[in-house]
Amino acid sequence: MTHLFRILIGLIQYVTKITANVRSASRAVCTLLLIGVAILLNGCNIGKHLPSNERLYAGTDIKINADSTISTDDQKAVEAQLAELARPRPNKQLFGFPYKVGLYYLFGEPKKKKGFRSWFRRKFGEEPVLASAKAISSNIPNWEATLENEGYFGSDVTGELKESGYKARGVYSVDLKPRFYVDSVAFLVDSTPVRKALKTSARRTILKKGDPYRLETIKLERERISQAVKQRGFYYFLPDYVAILADNDSVTHRTKLYFGIKPDMPNAAGEPYSIRDVFIYPNYNLSTARQDTNLRKAYQSDEEFHIVDSTRRFNPKLFRDIMAVQPGRLYNSRAQDLTLSRFINLGAFKFVRNRFEPDQQGDSAVLDVHYYLTPYPTKSVRLEIDGTSRSNNFNGTQAILSWRNRNYFRRAELLTINANTGIEFQIGGGDNSVTNYRFGADAILSFPRLVSPVRFRYDQRQALPKTNITLGYQLIRRGGLYDLNSFQTTFGYAWRQNQQVEHVFQPFNATYIRASNISTAFLDSAINNPFIMSQYILISKSRQIILSSLYTFNYNSSPRSASPTTFRLTVNVEPSGNLANLLINRRNDSGDKIIFGVPFAQYIRADVDVRLYRKMSKNITWANRIFAGLGATYGNSKDMALPLVKQYFVGGPNSIRAFRARAIGPGLFTRDTLQQVQLFQDGGGDVKLEANTEIRAKFGKYLEGAVFVDAGNVWTYSDIGTFGPEAKFNPDFYKQIAIGTGLGLRLDLSYFLIRFDLATPLRKPYKTEGSEWVINQINLRDSQWRKQNLVFNIAVGYPF
Repeated sequence: MTHLFRILIGLIQYVTKITANVRSASRAVCTLLLIGVAILLNGCNIGKHLPSNERLYAGTDIKINADSTISTDDQKAVEAQLAELARPRPNKQLFGFPYKVGLYYLFGEPKKKKGFRSWFRRKFGEEPVLASAKAISSNIPNWEATLENEGYFGSDVTGELKESGYKARGVYSVDLKPRFYVDSVAFLVDSTPVRKALKTSARRTILKKGDPYRLETIKLERERISQAVKQRGFYYFLPDYVAILADNDSVTHRTKLYFGIKPDMPNAAGEPYSIRDVFIYPNYNLSTARQDTNLRKAYQSDEEFHIVDSTRRFNPKLFRDIMAVQPGRLYNSRAQDLTLSRFINLGAFKFVRNRFEPDQQGDSAVLDVHYYLTPYPTKSVRLEIDGTSRSNNFNGTQAILSWRNRNYFRRAELLTINANTGIEFQIGGGDNSVTNYRFGADAILSFPRLVSPVRFRYDQRQALPKTNITLGYQLIRRGGLYDLNSFQTTFGYAWRQNQQVEHVFQPFNATYIRASNISTAFLDSAINNPFIMSQYILISKSRQIILSSLYTFNYNSSPRSASPTTFRLTVNVEPSGNLANLLINRRNDSGDKIIFGVPFAQYIRADVDVRLYRKMSKNITWANRIFAGLGATYGNSKDMALPLVKQYFVGGPNSIRAFRARAIGPGLFTRDTLQQVQLFQDGGGDVKLEANTEIRAKFGKYLEGAVFVDAGNVWTYSDIGTFGPEAKFNPDFYKQIAIGTGLGLRLDLSYFLIRFDLATPLRKPYKTEGSEWVINQINLRDSQWRKQNLVFNIAVGYPF
């Protein structure tokens, strides 16, 4: 009771302090206060509402009495594990008060099932969780079994209920004995086929000498053994057929583990099966199943697959690429999983299922395999109208008309032709914001295999690779200032090494960039402003060919891991113009080597993007990103910046959110103070360093919040003509970092997430009134300060 009145007095003092200066809000606050008073006063009587001789369960207390050999970390881990298993769960509390139970009893017992009291109870209340000696006695054997499964053999648990007023807590004492560790792992084998397979599986055991004894790890080892045996033809083998024996030494606290095959295993589980025939039905449909599976219409491929495809809709070479299950080979569960995965991820089939038919052929056990494939419609047209939010602070809308053919060359090739148009405008650009109009078209042809003069055999550890060819054109009309035309074609490969590692290699990328329709207004502004003149020259000389190669490495931490930490790494390396430089000698009047009269770029560009996500609790995630990129020009592009489309920039909703797009750098260049100047230039710098950290909190199913800090800048590497020497990367780069912070609100609509971020600078790389730090200048009451320093970002999706 005293505790509740302290909370009440604190609320009254807080509300009195606020309402003394805010009369307009006093009525609403007082209303809330009265509700709070009613709840607290009613809560004082919670004990009277409880059934006779019952107590409210308030929680669990655990005291660990551990052996001296057990570390403090292990003791804490045991305590946390047991606390998670404790039952029952107490009611939710606020400052030690079960407020939801108070709300449950606030209006008394409901008289009607559908009345106000019943609705209020269901909506805001929580039925009291009563203390029970039976629950204590039930927890004890569960906890002792858990300790034994973790290797703490012989540990004891005692518990009792301790009452205090109308509450009671479960108080437990855990006598924690020394932990057992793995001393050795052995496999009991003989000359029978299944035990030979068991012996082979021993090489990849996950149990190592010195590991703590854990029953869960031993179960995982048994699952691994079962999979290894099934990969050697034993179709009917199950994990339950693996016997586990443990020999414990109570003096050294070591365990010797032995794995063997149970003697009562069924005979069929110990017999290896081989694949006899493979039947593929690539046009299977329930309504025409009899016709689609008529084996009299089947033909045999070069790989001896029996294919029922009377229309020859699919080239049989497609199945040569996909099928890891082969006639004449032993059954292999890994090959079966890989085959199904390839069919599902191919994108040509809506439904995929298979069936095995065991049979006896002489003295050998064989399997016939049937694959039933229901294809998607070959051709389709789709119109998309959506909103866009780009990292360069442009937002708008676009329409995309797509035509798709899922089987262009009869081997599940996907041909996509897109036509798009859209409008983009800058948010937060003020009177000098720029509106872009975008028009484009592209064609993408994706082959579910490696297209190469040399045939590759796909290893069973690999998913199906892809070859991608693209051809596209895009026109950007930039605010009536100039048009930017770009033509691009690429040829490359993408393949997964495993679930965590992906490689992308594009040996050929060709991009042609040309500016046109440069307005007289742009030229007139440049005549009177050296900065705009440098941008005008840069745009007017942007006609260029980029001939590059690109390699991308992607790594994602295991999706199966129970760890609260996930990790992503992306590395890009892009050299350009080297081969052309060796083969081409023709030059223009400026001394640049040219192809078809157009200079080509020479550079090396490499960047690393590292992302780390840490699950702090069920509803709170800590997200981090570090990006570092460098582009160096040489040869034909010596002493020049990277091509406009290859430059780095910072600022905007997916970068440093406290600054507008391209409002930072390069280096010490004071770009965001030139409010009277439009941002003509695309791009930024040749060097980029950026770091972001963000705490994301989930408030409900649809609403999320965030607190974030961003830092970074861009610099030039060789060129100092546009922005001056202070823009060049130098050893004092760390003194030129921009820093910003802010708050975010996100609406999670399942299919996409809408993000609202409000940010302000903490540090500007150029000196502001004698200091780079501007924290002391924050003044929310000043409209001029808000206009210059508060940046509101609207975007779709997370920033990283």
